[in-house]
Amino acid sequence: MFRHLSTLISRQRYALGASLFGTLLGLCGMAQAEDAKTTDRWISDNLNTYVRAGPTDGYRIVGTLKSGRKVELINTQGEYSQVRGEGGGTVWIPSADLQAVPGQAERLPQLVQQVADLTGQLKTIDDSWKARIQGMQETLDTRKKLIDELEARSKDLNAQLTDAQSELRSTQAKMGDENNQVLMRYMAYGGSIAGAGLLLGLIIPAMTRGRKRKDGWV
Repeated sequence: MFRHLSTLISRQRYALGASLFGTLLGLCGMAQAEDAKTTDRWISDNLNTYVRAGPTDGYRIVGTLKSGRKVELINTQGEYSQVRGEGGGTVWIPSADLQAVPGQAERLPQLVQQVADLTGQLKTIDDSWKARIQGMQETLDTRKKLIDELEARSKDLNAQLTDAQSELRSTQAKMGDENNQVLMRYMAYGGSIAGAGLLLGLIIPAMTRGRKRKDGWV
């Protein structure tokens, strides 16, 4: 039973950890997008993109922006967006090459840190569950030991009670024999007294009559 309880708790713990891990990873991008300014954008991770002097393919290419680079969205026209780079200059870039979340190069350290934090949380949960299981095991062991002691004490008391009952029956039997002997003695003693009294009752009148006759003869 203890092994089954430990296995069930472990499965629940790891299922909870896996769910928490997946949820945090799923919300990572959303949280970063919410924290960023509404005008913050990042160059797509797919490629280095060309930028133009105006909002159509007819404008000349004035340079490139590296993937993952952070820019500020200024305006959008058609399929192009006007952005400002870190140097302060503005250019136009296809809107499809912009994304609202940081690039992989910027997100990777954050994800690594989040994974490390999550790993620490999971370890804390694991240690907490282990401590709770150990406490439950110790409590069960203590209770089992107490139950064993009480059962042993109960058996000992039952044995003592059986011995006491046997001794009581033996004592009662002895007292019955002694009572019978005393009764027999009292009966014999009483019979002796009665016999002596009867004998005296017969002898004394006979002696009295013989004495009276002797006195009359004289």
